[in-house]
Amino acid sequence: MTVPHSERVDGPDTPVRMPVRKASPWHGQGPVVAMVALGGAIGATARYGATRLWPAETGGFPWTTFWVNVVGCAVIGAFMVVITDVWAAHRLVRPFFGTGVLGGFTTFSTYAVDIQKLVDAGHPGTGFAYLAATLFAALAAVWLAVTAARRALAWRQR
Repeated sequence: MTVPHSERVDGPDTPVRMPVRKASPWHGQGPVVAMVALGGAIGATARYGATRLWPAETGGFPWTTFWVNVVGCAVIGAFMVVITDVWAAHRLVRPFFGTGVLGGFTTFSTYAVDIQKLVDAGHPGTGFAYLAATLFAALAAVWLAVTAARRALAWRQR
């Protein structure tokens, strides 16, 4: 049924509005969020397992969290080289493994809480040593892993 111009509420130059279609959560960012959540659950579970296997002594250097963060940084360094220089990975690999698994495995929050606990327990020197050692070791781990991965790839291509 057509409405004559004289009976239209809007003017003849008013654009026709199309009905809004609800976007499926599985289009756009939905799969990315799901993969980050799944990977995060796996990474956080692995970190929790590490702290259960190697618990830190009260007032002592938190070695488990230290090594979890250093190893996680090394793995992400190598992983980024592989998925940027070698492998055309599926679009969900980086969110799942890089952001999810490794983001859940490594932990800034536990690192910060460990420092605060050390200071509150009267061990500020250990807290500061942990703060500095983690920072430097994590950065060194990323750099070493990236360098080693790139050298391995260059040697492989010869």
